[in-house]
Amino acid sequence: MFDELMAWFDERGRDFPWRVPGTPPWHILLCEVMSQQTPIARVLPAWIEWTARWPTPGDLAAANTDDVLRAWRTLGYPRRALRLRECAQVIVDEHGGTMPATEEQLLALPGVGPYTAAAVVAFGFGGRSLVLDTNIRRVIARLHGEALPPPTLTKGERERASSMLPADPEGAVAWNAGVMELGALVCTARAPRCSDCPVSTWCEWRGHGYPADRYAHRRRAQAFEGTVRQARGKIMAALRDSDSPVDISVLRQADPSRVDEALAGLLADGLIARNGDRITLPGSLIS
Repeated sequence: MFDELMAWFDERGRDFPWRVPGTPPWHILLCEVMSQQTPIARVLPAWIEWTARWPTPGDLAAANTDDVLRAWRTLGYPRRALRLRECAQVIVDEHGGTMPATEEQLLALPGVGPYTAAAVVAFGFGGRSLVLDTNIRRVIARLHGEALPPPTLTKGERERASSMLPADPEGAVAWNAGVMELGALVCTARAPRCSDCPVSTWCEWRGHGYPADRYAHRRRAQAFEGTVRQARGKIMAALRDSDSPVDISVLRQADPSRVDEALAGLLADGLIARNGDRITLPGSLIS
């Protein structure tokens, strides 16, 4: 199965700049954080800008908050931009500006969880680690007869995935990359293209006649229209597009829905600054 997967990946894998051999671990970290719940099409231009503008943790640590939030573009969840800057500051303060190389050290950084730490070890340092994103979890679940993995990662999943991971670091890195790409391009959640799958022979889900998702009753689609999250996004977009402070009354006129609640949350998260009825991005002057 490994050989078939690798042959497919060599032929069909997408040509992303972060897959170029020798890409710095810091750039891998940026990619992984940016890619959380965000389409790659939006990640690519932002990643190119960030890696050119702040090529090292020290560069981002010294950056102005205003510039960081503007450069985040439309990636969503802008708190991630602030966590990346905090992460860079910790790397400078505690690691001399050099990216830590172990999962334990990476997990101690702001905003870095188990998946991101494992991905940086694998794709940034070429180490053996168990990378379990949504795509990898789905492929492994189907190989073992399930339509989709459980809503949350389980101990059993980790053990099963670990048993499939090649023992050598180079093989493990290749396996992680190949399975992830397979889940993104072929073994998709809603419309898997089984006829194009290089490992379909080993797929128990296919062999059992595609049984239904046993966790369907526990999955909920998250609404977006009319939510506080949508209002927050509109406010942040208005601030990124403005060279001067924005009057709150303008925001209320344009979209009165949940503006005040969104403003309170953005202030609490340190994503905006306020002076009376005017707001701006942190680091900008309010006159």
